Amino acid sequence: GCAKDWDGLTCWPRAAFGEVVKIPCPRFFEEFTNTHGSFLQRNCTQEAHWSEPFPPYTVACGFDEGSSKVHEDQKSYYSAFWRVYTAGYAASVTSLVTALIVFAAFRKFHCTRNYIHMHLFVSFILRAIAVFTKDAVLFADETMDHCLMSTVACKAAVAFFQFSILANFFWLLIEGIYLQTLLLLTFVANRQYVWWFVLTGWGAPAAVLFAWVLTRIHQQNTGCWDDDENGVVLWIIKGPILITVLINFIIFINVIRILVHKLKSQEGGGSHSSHFVRLAKSTLLLIPLFGVHYIVFAFFPESTGLEARLYIELGLGSFQGFVVALLYCFSNAEVQAELKKQLCKWQYQEYLTFTHKHGTVSRENSPVNYVTQLSLLEKISPKRKISVYQSGVTTV
Repeated sequence: GCAKDWDGLTCWPRAAFGEVVKIPCPRFFEEFTNTHGSFLQRNCTQEAHWSEPFPPYTVACGFDEGSSKVHEDQKSYYSAFWRVYTAGYAASVTSLVTALIVFAAFRKFHCTRNYIHMHLFVSFILRAIAVFTKDAVLFADETMDHCLMSTVACKAAVAFFQFSILANFFWLLIEGIYLQTLLLLTFVANRQYVWWFVLTGWGAPAAVLFAWVLTRIHQQNTGCWDDDENGVVLWIIKGPILITVLINFIIFINVIRILVHKLKSQEGGGSHSSHFVRLAKSTLLLIPLFGVHYIVFAFFPESTGLEARLYIELGLGSFQGFVVALLYCFSNAEVQAELKKQLCKWQYQEYLTFTHKHGTVSRENSPVNYVTQLSLLEKISPKRKISVYQSGVTTV
């Protein structure tokens, strides 16, 4: 029969002699063409050779290979977009690692709220590392045969990517649940919640990933596990993500409602403009923490608004970790006060070290010390003794 074949655009599975293989057009064509639901066919000939695709890509998928300008524009567009989200994830990793060090270094920040923030930071860091790893393994070589590439390393890279995405969404959900708990309850026994949060935030994604890997191995063990997934395999990952997004959005709306009530009760008959300003600030702070922007395309098919989806979920999403670190660490008044206090303490210690060192040197070179040294030299100098003796003889 005919072996698997990568024609540069899609992967054709193994086929027997005379078999006609029918596959859908690659999904990326839908982004810049109006063709949906079209299929391609190839025949495995008696000579064990694949026939040319029919209808050709230009007809079936609406892709004109002769239009080099469109192809180059698309390539340039994706290249620029890759640079944008790479810069976003790099900025996120740098700021999140710094924020983790700040929270871990100062005992004052060791509390349940910041512990949850730290776990969320780690999930964002893992997500960025997973994106870099996946890009390096799967897309670094443009000539790579994606049909034949089915190594443990590439599958592990995709599995790690799926785990990091799941963990990130679960920790966004935990942030929302904890914040709502603080707003609803007057007193919260913090310690009893921490380990449940940790178990849910990391254990649930691990369990989902384990089910996804087993299903992949037994039902769709093709390529690097980065191809189009069938219904069951797709929803094992997408289902929990949609549930977390939906629950978090509901919590977000409820938290805004609670904040409106609290602002009105605190300010009494205050102006509506001050209510609106404070509510707007609180809402803007909560959007990146809850990941509310993911609700925009959460329940639409993957092919809906692909370009806008790229901007929102990949472009803005790559900077989400940076914004979270900025808002909940570097812009926090308590963190800023502690950092200023520590900086003043370090400066004072440097000043004491400097004054002690230079004070010793200055005492050694002071004028009083210099005169004292001269007097001592005069007392022990042989010439001085001789001159005194001669003066005494002359007097006699």
